[in-house]
Amino acid sequence: MIYLNKFLPFFLSPVFFIIFFIFLGFIFNLRRFNVVVLFILISSSLPIVSDRLISFLENDYELLSVNDLENGDAIVVLSGMLRPVPSKDGLKYEWTEASDRFFAGVNLFKARKAPILIFTRGKLPWTVGEGEGEYLRSVAKSLGIDEKRILLTKNVQNTEEEARAVGKLLSGKGKKIILVSSAFHLNRASRAFKEIGFTVDTFPVDFRRSSNVKTALDFIPNAESLRETSFAIRELSGRLYYSLKYNL
Repeated sequence: MIYLNKFLPFFLSPVFFIIFFIFLGFIFNLRRFNVVVLFILISSSLPIVSDRLISFLENDYELLSVNDLENGDAIVVLSGMLRPVPSKDGLKYEWTEASDRFFAGVNLFKARKAPILIFTRGKLPWTVGEGEGEYLRSVAKSLGIDEKRILLTKNVQNTEEEARAVGKLLSGKGKKIILVSSAFHLNRASRAFKEIGFTVDTFPVDFRRSSNVKTALDFIPNAESLRETSFAIRELSGRLYYSLKYNL
């Protein structure tokens, strides 16, 4: 199922539609499809388009300080911030751009916003090494957090599994958690945890939007913007899936 979950959003991505219309143009020898391909490619590669999509994903959230939150029963930090890197000494880990999740969780715990800090053991079938939570626990211990206050879930592959695993750790009904994740991800993540029965306070980090003055560069296509547009559409498809699943 995880392979299907990762593969299906491809059919809504700009790259799929570009390939699809190129194929149709080749089969039917119609130039109109070339125009469609150019339109999708150029529009999806514009910084002004990708920025708007990312801003839409993060629109419900703003950067908070630890003092903005009330206390909860547990702080839950979702996986997705490590990259396993091979070395001559064996496998090592490197922080990705989502590392704000970990450090926000540690800061919230040190501010005594909850007595328990939970890391999820995010591990996809094709990922080598241990689940993320193992490494995150070791780093948290090195920062002075009592190991007895750190809980790890079982290995999980997506947000729904994270929510169910945390629910088993805390016997979710009626518990209040502080959910830490990237701003773009919190909409559907909080939905999954509420479905388990948690009361959820969100702590958004890893914002991708920024306050920049628009220039002519925002209207020049580039590969990074195509990647960001594809990423945003993938996240929107995830929200649609969660909406259909939890509202039916």
